[in-house]
Order: sequence, then C-alpha cells, then structure tokens
Amino acid sequence: MSEPVKGPASYFPSIERTYGRPITEWKDLIRSAPATRHMELVAWLRTEHGLGHGHANALVAHTLAEDAGR
Repeated sequence: MSEPVKGPASYFPSIERTYGRPITEWKDLIRSAPATRHMELVAWLRTEHGLGHGHANALVAHTLAEDAGR
C-alpha cells in the first residue's frame, strides 16, 4: 500500500480538477513568472490566473522546494 500524499502535493488533484491544467503546466508558469519571491508568486497566480490562496501557495511552495533541491 502506498503512503498518502502529504504537504503541498496533497492539493494537486483538486488544483487540476478546479482549474483544468496539469500541475506540470502550473510549475512551468511559476518558473517563467515575472516574480521570484514566494508571496509575490502567490499574488501573481491569484490575480493573473484566478487561483485561490491555498492552491497558489501549495503550487509555489512545492515548485520552489523542488527547484532548491536541483
């Protein structure tokens, strides 16, 4: 049996259902965004793409953590 998904990634199925884009597309958008700081990226996703705060925050947190590990 697999472990349940925890942390920001636990929002991913809901994000894909709600906004109709795959997570990889959101990550690409975040990486090409005009902003680079966490809360700036969250605000950008909210205003430019209509995401709710929790979904935007989860995407940004996961993407920035993933990039820091590279």
